[in-house]
Amino acid sequence: MQFFSKKIPGYALASIFVALGGILNGFDTGSVGAVTEMPSYIETFGHLSPTMRGFTVSLIMLCGAIPATVAGHLADRFGRLRIMIAGAILCTIGCVLECAAFHLWLFLIGRALMGIGQGFALTNVGVYICEIAPSRSRGKFVSLPRFGAAIGVCIGYFSCYGSIHIDGNMSWRLPYLLQAALSTLWAAGSFFLPESPRWLIQHGRRSQAMQELEKLNFEKAEAEKDVLRPIENAASEVGVLEGLHLIFTRQYRLQTCLAVFILSFIQLSGIDGVLYYAPTIFAQAGIPSQTASFLASGVSAILMLAFSIPATLCADKWGRRTSAIWGGIILSGSMLLIGSLYAANAVHSYGAARWVVIVSVFVFAIGYVSTWAVFGKIYASEIQPTKTRATTNSMATGGSFAANWLVAFAAPIFLARSAYGAYFLFGAIALLTLVVLATCMRETRGQSLEDIQALFAQRSARPSIRG
Repeated sequence: MQFFSKKIPGYALASIFVALGGILNGFDTGSVGAVTEMPSYIETFGHLSPTMRGFTVSLIMLCGAIPATVAGHLADRFGRLRIMIAGAILCTIGCVLECAAFHLWLFLIGRALMGIGQGFALTNVGVYICEIAPSRSRGKFVSLPRFGAAIGVCIGYFSCYGSIHIDGNMSWRLPYLLQAALSTLWAAGSFFLPESPRWLIQHGRRSQAMQELEKLNFEKAEAEKDVLRPIENAASEVGVLEGLHLIFTRQYRLQTCLAVFILSFIQLSGIDGVLYYAPTIFAQAGIPSQTASFLASGVSAILMLAFSIPATLCADKWGRRTSAIWGGIILSGSMLLIGSLYAANAVHSYGAARWVVIVSVFVFAIGYVSTWAVFGKIYASEIQPTKTRATTNSMATGGSFAANWLVAFAAPIFLARSAYGAYFLFGAIALLTLVVLATCMRETRGQSLEDIQALFAQRSARPSIRG
């Protein structure tokens, strides 16, 4: 039985479809900062202080952090797809509430529900794709949700750029109406996806796993190499606390710490501060009008999307470690340059310095989507053994949500109080991340998940870690 198409492999179609979750995530990221600056939004909910604006924007990550830490354990027990579908349904309800809200508290409830849904769903998207894609193209497919996020950011910016000209509060409601439609499609379509064959084998359902492999169009030799090898039982055999203890035992500690560090610190580099508050950042740099600021934000989104295409297609050609190092150099350099210009009081509404800031923001965003956005989720998922992959990925994704929340909440406060403090902070964090990754990462490109485990098993037996 073929899955959807006889020409395109089922694992490719399934990976592309679950990437809709990434588009939805990016859509919110690209729209909410602009929405909260729209006159019609302010007229509906009142003027928000920098602290309240940061809380409103970041609530989605705050509410996603907790379910993200347990989503992997639930997925180990009940299946990857069931947890993704439950999360997608919650996202749909949240989008509807945001769109229909006439009071700020209802809008916040909608953002909270969407955050909880994303915590459950997006945590398992990377694990699901990692387990259904063959090793030769795993990086390309695991990076699809990040590519989807770049598409979503672009859609979010330009939906706001277009809707701001609509009279009445439909100008800020339209982006959420579109998100609700997209989330409904994501939730409904997920019912037709094949379950992860690896998860089925873990639970003794080998015959069903073979059926799903047929739907995914795996060749026999490929399946024997990547999926059907003997594997350990999943961490769902124990409770949540026991599972969390297991991932920090000596056998799995290195992979766990690397995954948590990578997904947390690549977010602390400040990318969400740039994405959520791009209109504010460009206005601060000297672009005069709100519409021009939105448009400049849209230009950055287009550039991010354009550079995401080769980065995604070449994910299995470029080394994971190489991407990590070059990304760290670009990101830390961009942030520190911007901070230095503001600290020197060189940025005004005239002169060349403001253009250096704007170009540096573009370079930062492009560098992120071309390197760290691609390798991070791939590497964090593929270095985990099957027994602990979902649990560790949950812990790491929970850290990512928490880091996103901290950046999104603090960025408007930083920007309101200091023109340069946030940039120096993000630049220093990116530089620290670069040093750690250059020291601790091992190359995994093109290797099967089981061979990667053999590498880490050898490394864990050594008294020290070398890059």
